[in-house]
Amino acid sequence: MKLLLDLGNTRLKWALAGNDGWSARGAVAWDADVAAALQQAWSSLQAPQRVLGASVVDAEREALLQQAVGSVFARDIAWVRTPAQACGVRNAYAEPQRLGVDRFLAMVAAHAAGHAPCVLAGIGTALTLDALAADGQHLGGLIAPGPLLMQQSLLGATARVRPERPGLIRDLADNTADAVASGCWQAVAALVERFARHIGAQSLQAAPRLLLDGGDADLLLPLLDVPAEVAADSVLRGLLVWADTYPAQASF
Repeated sequence: MKLLLDLGNTRLKWALAGNDGWSARGAVAWDADVAAALQQAWSSLQAPQRVLGASVVDAEREALLQQAVGSVFARDIAWVRTPAQACGVRNAYAEPQRLGVDRFLAMVAAHAAGHAPCVLAGIGTALTLDALAADGQHLGGLIAPGPLLMQQSLLGATARVRPERPGLIRDLADNTADAVASGCWQAVAALVERFARHIGAQSLQAAPRLLLDGGDADLLLPLLDVPAEVAADSVLRGLLVWADTYPAQASF
């Protein structure tokens, strides 16, 4: 049994994995009482043999998770950090550690599932885009604000754009709230489409599979004019591939 932890910008996602897949799973937002929520969720679970974590957050929140895991299960967390290559995926970054481990593990999950060549789009606080060739070579990617962060940035930088309610996503908006929401969501959709089309034609020599993950993936999917699918929990699935590939924590 393995406990897998995905520490994202907005929330923590976790899954307890056995031989037959997830036996338990959950998520906790960082603005909640994380320690109490995990104590309640984990108190009745079988203790895992290993705990693996992937983090894009600060050391303070990593320490909070270590304390929670130690308190409930008396285990240490083996933190997976981004390597130059692992699990059949080769990192394109000249400084491998600067690629977010969430992006690397999403590629690991896609490669292990036989989805490459593909484009991976993480739709969350940030929008991340990565291209993965059939042989596991990461070709590089892009980072931009996610749709909600884009809206917050716009409102924070303007004096008169002050919607009185959350906006709806429309093709043509006749009020400020809908105009802001629609413009930001459609901008993200357009960048995802452009990246998939250009990378497919220029670098992958094929129409790549487009995989979406992240908290806002389901909302973005119907806005796209290219074939796409949601590949949920890609970081957790990548952690499981890592755990199965390296029975003991590997050093890279």
